[in-house]
Amino acid sequence: MRAHFSMETPISFWIAFHGIVFAVLAVDLCRKPGEVSFREASVWTAIWVALSLAFNAVVWRMRGTGPALEFLTGYVVEYSLSVDNVLVFVLIMDYFRVPGAYQHRVLFWGVFGAIMLRGGMIALGVALVQRFHWILYLFGIFLVVTGIKMFLSRGETVDLKNNRILALCQRWMPLTPDYRGAHFLAREGGRWLFTPLALVMVFVNFIDLVFAVDSIPAIFAITRDGFIVYTSNICAILGLRSLYFLISGAVQRLVHLKTGLALVLFLVGVKMLIADWWAPPIWGALLAVLLILGASAVASLVAERRKRRDRLRESPSDRRLPS
Repeated sequence: MRAHFSMETPISFWIAFHGIVFAVLAVDLCRKPGEVSFREASVWTAIWVALSLAFNAVVWRMRGTGPALEFLTGYVVEYSLSVDNVLVFVLIMDYFRVPGAYQHRVLFWGVFGAIMLRGGMIALGVALVQRFHWILYLFGIFLVVTGIKMFLSRGETVDLKNNRILALCQRWMPLTPDYRGAHFLAREGGRWLFTPLALVMVFVNFIDLVFAVDSIPAIFAITRDGFIVYTSNICAILGLRSLYFLISGAVQRLVHLKTGLALVLFLVGVKMLIADWWAPPIWGALLAVLLILGASAVASLVAERRKRRDRLRESPSDRRLPS
């Protein structure tokens, strides 16, 4: 039986949601510039998660248990997949040697741009699914293949030095030789030039667009409700900045994270492919995603502890001086 896209959400819901989003973004924008501490990142992460869960409670109150479970499952899937964004963001910040005091500004406007881009992509996805139901099978196949590719390439790293998009941006964006504080533009020699900070912001938006190609089809495996698809995506994006500062220092230790994310993509892809014949309960999908992510986190901690223990057991005579 074909599932349909529900567009029954009152316009007041859309207005209220965007009002809250932009109000909180405005508060975040007014923060003093500077490096984000682990404590501040923890507080903001807790705030974004709490706001998302509070919104989930509103959905449950106004729409019922089904849509509320769909939102929660979609939010967990999207938020977990956004961790993969963080892995690349860490590489970008390190590659461009972005000072810690400017990283929040880059990510803020990067997230703002991502909200606009995701909105357009989701609207296009909704229109396509409404008109061509078979496209859901293409999404499902794409997610299964992507999950398999991510599993097989989980030990590889992103090569920024030879990235074609980055090279194109550097070619067509006239740049200052170094940073000009937290500015994206600087006037030098009688003309306006972009600063390296602007290049980083553009590249961060491009990376988010690439990851959206994976994450947006994934939410279609959870729900056909356009409002739930959109809001769960936006809530996950809003928490991306604080999540970056929270785990950027430890992200390299999450050695089994990509394995977990690959399994999540594979799972939701299979769920999408079989939905017309057998639709697993939403709570079952939520439980499976949480178990996979929890197992990958525990496996990462165990691997890190074993590695640390092996280093401690290494005798001084076995150590080699750098050549």
